[in-house]
Amino acid sequence: MTTSRDPQNKGNHPPLLPGERQGVRPGVWLALLLTALFIAAEAVVMYWRGPSVMVLVPLALLVVWLFYTRLETGLLLIALLTPFAINMDLMPGMELSMPVEPMMILFSAFFLFRVLATRGLTPSPSPRRRGGQNATDQGIHSPLLSGEGSGVRLLTHPVTLLLLAGLAWWVVTSCTSRLPWVSFKYLIARLWFVIPFYFAAAHFFRNRQRIGQFFWAYAIGLGVVILIATSKTLGNFSDLQTLHRVMRPFYNDHTAYGCAIALMLPAAVHFALKPVGSLRAVAASGSAATDAARRVPTIILIALLLVGLFFSYCRAAWISVVAALGVYILIRMGMKVKWMVVLFGLGVGLFFVYQSDVLYRLGKNHQDSSYTLADQVKSISNISTDASNVERLNRWASAMRLWKESPVFGIGPGTYQFIYGSYQKSYQLSTISTNSGNLGNAHSEYIGPMTEQGLPGVLLVAALFLTTFATGVRVYRTAKDPAVGRMALAFTLSLLTYYVHGVFNNFLDTDKLSVPFWAFTAAVVALDLHSEKKEAQ
Repeated sequence: MTTSRDPQNKGNHPPLLPGERQGVRPGVWLALLLTALFIAAEAVVMYWRGPSVMVLVPLALLVVWLFYTRLETGLLLIALLTPFAINMDLMPGMELSMPVEPMMILFSAFFLFRVLATRGLTPSPSPRRRGGQNATDQGIHSPLLSGEGSGVRLLTHPVTLLLLAGLAWWVVTSCTSRLPWVSFKYLIARLWFVIPFYFAAAHFFRNRQRIGQFFWAYAIGLGVVILIATSKTLGNFSDLQTLHRVMRPFYNDHTAYGCAIALMLPAAVHFALKPVGSLRAVAASGSAATDAARRVPTIILIALLLVGLFFSYCRAAWISVVAALGVYILIRMGMKVKWMVVLFGLGVGLFFVYQSDVLYRLGKNHQDSSYTLADQVKSISNISTDASNVERLNRWASAMRLWKESPVFGIGPGTYQFIYGSYQKSYQLSTISTNSGNLGNAHSEYIGPMTEQGLPGVLLVAALFLTTFATGVRVYRTAKDPAVGRMALAFTLSLLTYYVHGVFNNFLDTDKLSVPFWAFTAAVVALDLHSEKKEAQ
């Protein structure tokens, strides 16, 4: 029995597995198996949704073929489609964001198979592509488990270790959960976000061009959604409730819509300002105007993002962009990350010392949300009559009461929205509160994990965010290639907008924000792992 390919093959095919016959690769069997599973799933859905869904079978088969032959392109396709995805009840008790979440599940299966079975990520090229393509076209061979330096370095990177520790703690708290079935479903859903857009993306992003391609894939989809939402805005400038719904059905809430736009803005500015080509390429083109013309799409994108950010009327998104700008100034001034942390801790400490005076002054603000910019900004600090702010405080207070009952293990991932209703106090209810408490999560990326996963949960989240931020700043300051440093800083500031926004909302349980968030985190890690550093002075 042959156990290796022909020596003349020169690495175009992955090695044969034990028991595999020449010419029959395990990926073929995986493709057939997944195709059968997709057809079976379509049959089940057809039972609940009717025969019209059968038209999706050819598309499903096409996706299977794409993931088998071009896994990286499949990742870009998911990113492009994510802004257009719509939540659908496929059957009782099962809601998915269509079509991207089934694609994420399929992508995760292909990726894990290639890592565990073929011990590599390189798809076998078709005969017509064989022999003349570089590593970028054929795929990236960087197995996680083969012992090669790249995979080991990724698995031992501090960001990865904290992510894995967080997932391990999720397993523990799911076992101790008040609703274990809900918690384990929540954990599985998180895995199909993290596997494609962190672990797979970190491999693909070894090639920096892939980072830009991913950014543009998501940005194009988001740009189209902004155009649609803005067109609905015209003629409704004085109706705030309409302005909060114009992004539907693509984004269920104006805060998620604004958060996604803010997340993309710093990276978009980077791509607008970076040199498009080398001086030699510009000279060869005959005019520097050619180089400038290539910036036009990015400038148009920035204009769309700014328009979308304004008409999102999301105050948390506005705050996050201002915060990112302030941190950028501190970084340019040369302030070290540890002093930024000290400065932030000092600000939090002063708030608690003078919280009585601060809350008294905030309580005197009665400016509600408004369609005018000045009034909307003023309403940010209204904690007495603004329904959104009062409801957020109600959620936080309910979360703290739940946390006090289970301070170490929490109540279980994903369970807050099913439990918090009975922990509300009548004097804290807002005009949009419900007695049953069925309006969603804890509205915080920090308070939510603390309630559901205990104190270790929120500490792991904070450590992950801080370590990613510190990694990005370090790459910016130590990368030998200034272009690498600028890119790392841009994506770090993009992530920072979410870290700040996470104080007021949490969206990492949705595809709309998880896709760019984990991909941008993978970009920062990949730039750290694969960039040449300056020599120590």
